[in-house]
Amino acid sequence: MMNVLIVRTSSMGDLIHTWPAVTDLLAHYPNLRLAWLAEENFADIAALHPGVRAVIPIAWRRWRKSLLSPSTWAEMRVFREQLRARHWDLVLDAQGLVKSALPAKLARAPLAGYGWSSIREPLASLFYDKKHRVSRQLSAIERNRRLFGLTFGYQPEGAPDFGIHAGPRPAWLLPGDYAVLLHATSRASKEWPEERWVQLADTLARQDGMVAVLPWGSAKEKERAERLAAKMHAGVVAPKLSLREAAGLLGHAEAVVGVDTGLTHMANAVNVPLVALYTDTDPARTGVVEGPRALNLGNAGQCPTVDEVLAALVRVRSAA
Repeated sequence: MMNVLIVRTSSMGDLIHTWPAVTDLLAHYPNLRLAWLAEENFADIAALHPGVRAVIPIAWRRWRKSLLSPSTWAEMRVFREQLRARHWDLVLDAQGLVKSALPAKLARAPLAGYGWSSIREPLASLFYDKKHRVSRQLSAIERNRRLFGLTFGYQPEGAPDFGIHAGPRPAWLLPGDYAVLLHATSRASKEWPEERWVQLADTLARQDGMVAVLPWGSAKEKERAERLAAKMHAGVVAPKLSLREAAGLLGHAEAVVGVDTGLTHMANAVNVPLVALYTDTDPARTGVVEGPRALNLGNAGQCPTVDEVLAALVRVRSAA
């Protein structure tokens, strides 16, 4: 039985985009022992896929802030020992960055990844023993699927299968239907106007009796969620959620509307009625996987209207 290490350290959306490739791989080689190297804050995302037997956390984001600290170097030594405690038959760097190639090389195993012309940071490809050409014009999900297929010798087929299950409905939720509004994202340019969130929530409450649930991940995002909920007729600010709890919240929603953020891709993975909003990025590259239950709206320099979102919700909910 082969021991294989997948390296995809961050961020949330990137890890979620790797799940279908993991599903493909295990469908072709069900006896692989698959482990995943991920940033400590995203270890739960890697662990959500049932085919991943172990997750090795790395804390580079934290370590780089205190590289002169003895405690940091002690943690790095422990990480290296953990990485080398197992014999790896193959390591696959699906991140394609120097920061992922370096720890991947520490595993002391044959290392595969993207070729020079296919990678975001071409220098990273110098670390790889096996290099594969994958078009950069493909979506992130399809790039991952092609890379895995070329590395292990198969052709990915069919629609992407994320391979995960939502888990239980959160106990703190009151009975009844709800919509999750994913308003928070990494850049202001990706945001959807606040007044449109309020108008959307009030329309869903009036027409469908749905409560709007607003998750958050930082103090600033919590303030925004509280400000939005205070203006809504039926808005609820979610408590602080772990990634596993977020999957449960999304998986039992009647509908999800989200901007370009990791939780929007998680909603796509658990296959709920979803409308993804893009205002500063191209959904052809990083959008959700469209289908009867999921649609992308907008594009760089385009901001979807409330009416467009409501019409899209009718489509994806009718297919549920």
